[in-house]
Amino acid sequence: MKEKNPVFVEIPRATPREVPIALRVLGWGEIYGAFDAGQGEQQAGRCIDCGNPYCEWQCPVHNYVPNWLKLAKEGRVFEAAALMHETNPLPEICGRVCPQDRLCEGACTLNDGFGAVTIGAIEKSIVDEAFRQGWRPDLSNVKPSGRHVAVVGAGPAGLAAADRLARAGIQAVVFDRHEEIGGLLTFGIPPFKLDKDTVRLRRRVLEGMGVEFRLGVEIGRDIAFDALLADHDAVFVGTGAYREVEAGLPGDSLPGVMPALPFLVANVRRLLSSDAEIEADLDLRGKHVVVLGGGDTGMDCNRTAIRLGAASVTCVYRRDEANMPGSRREVKNAREEGVRFLFNRQPLAIFGESRVNGLLVGETRLVDDGHGRARPEPVAGSEESLRADVVVVAFGFRPSPPAWCADAGIALAMDGRMIVGGDGRLPFQTTNPRVFAGGDTVRGADLVVRAVHDGREAAASIARVLAMAQTSRPGEFASSHGARSSSSQG
Repeated sequence: MKEKNPVFVEIPRATPREVPIALRVLGWGEIYGAFDAGQGEQQAGRCIDCGNPYCEWQCPVHNYVPNWLKLAKEGRVFEAAALMHETNPLPEICGRVCPQDRLCEGACTLNDGFGAVTIGAIEKSIVDEAFRQGWRPDLSNVKPSGRHVAVVGAGPAGLAAADRLARAGIQAVVFDRHEEIGGLLTFGIPPFKLDKDTVRLRRRVLEGMGVEFRLGVEIGRDIAFDALLADHDAVFVGTGAYREVEAGLPGDSLPGVMPALPFLVANVRRLLSSDAEIEADLDLRGKHVVVLGGGDTGMDCNRTAIRLGAASVTCVYRRDEANMPGSRREVKNAREEGVRFLFNRQPLAIFGESRVNGLLVGETRLVDDGHGRARPEPVAGSEESLRADVVVVAFGFRPSPPAWCADAGIALAMDGRMIVGGDGRLPFQTTNPRVFAGGDTVRGADLVVRAVHDGREAAASIARVLAMAQTSRPGEFASSHGARSSSSQG
C-alpha cells in the first residue's frame, strides 16, 4: 500500500481571499477576506508540531502557536481563542498587522520548501469567529483587589496593560487625548490593513472586562499628572512615538512636503468623519507623489496615496529590496497596487519655488564594513531628478515624552525614551517606583506586537508591586514598596 503524503504536502499553503486589485484601490476596506468554509481548519492542519516550535520563539509574545493551531484544526474555536488570549491580549489585531513573514511564519519549519503555515490569517479568523459567536474572556474567577491603576495612552501597550490588570482584579482606567481608543491602531494604520470596527469591538470587550475609558482627556492639560498619581495606586504610561525623524534635506520646508504620520492620521480622521481638524492636504488627485522610506509606515503612505488618486507614487529607499525593514507582504501589496520602487537611491534635495516640484536623488551601493548592517555609500556622478508634487517623509518616529516626566522623577534617555528596569527595578518600572512604561515610549517606534508584550509584562510588574503593598492605602504606598528585582528591561 502506498504511504499517504503528509498533510503539508497534500494541502499547499493558502491565504484567505483577497479583494481584486482593481477594486481594492478604489476603497478603504481590508483587502483580505475570510477563509472558505473548512479552509482554515485545513491550513491549521498543515502544522507538523515540530517539537521545537521556532514560530513560538520568534513571536515577541511567545504565542502557543502549535497548541492553538491544533485546536483550530479540530474546530474548537472558543478554546483556541482563549488560548490565544493567554499570551496575547490583542490577537485579532496582531493577526492583521504583524509582519508574520519576518516573525512566526518566517521561522516556520515548513517555510523552507513547502510554504509556512498561515499563522496570522488563522489567528485573525479564529478570534473574529469566536467574537461573532459570542465568546468573551472569562473573568468569573477574578476577585477584585480594590486597587486602581491609571493607564495613560490607549494604544496597543495601554490596551494590553488594561487587559492584564483586569484579569488580576485591578481596576484599570485608561486615559487618552484622542476621541477613539487604539492610538496608532486607529489613527496611524490605514483601514485597508485594520478595519476600525475591529478596534471598536476590542473596546467593547475590554469594557465588558471592567476597563474604564476616559477619552479626549490629555494628562498634563486636563488632569495634572500628580493628581493622577494621587488618585491611583500606580500609573502605566504608553504614550507612543509621534515625533518624526526629519528629512534634513535642502527644501524640506517647502509646501507639499509632509511627515508620514500627520498624513496618515489626517486621512483616517477624514474617513472616520471626525470633527477633529485635518492637518494635511489630502487632495492628491493627478499629483506625482514620492514617499521616502522603506518601512511599514512608508508602505502605508504609498498605498494611501494610491487610494487618494495620485497620478503616480514612487517609493525611494536607500538600500536594496532585500534590506527593506518593512513586511514583504506590504511591499508586494504596494507594488501590485501600482507603486514604483526606486531602490539604492539616496534623497539629496527637494526643490521648488512656491511649493515642491521635484526631488534630487543619487544612487548608492551597499558596503559591508563588518560593523553590522551594510551601509549605503553614494555613487559619485549618479544624481538624477524625479518629478514630485508631494513628498512624504517616512523616516521613522521618536518618543515625545510628556513635559510632566521631569516633575514626576521619570528619567529619560537622550533620545526621549523612558528608562525602565535595571538598578533593582522591576521590568518596565521607571525611576518613579509607582510609574511603569512600555511600548514605543520605551523602545522608540517599533512593532505593535512588541508594544503588546510590554503592556502585558508591565501589568505583571504592577500587580506584583500592588500585591506587596496590601497594607497601604490606595495612592499612598511609598517607594520602598517598589519591589526590588534583579530583572531589568532596558
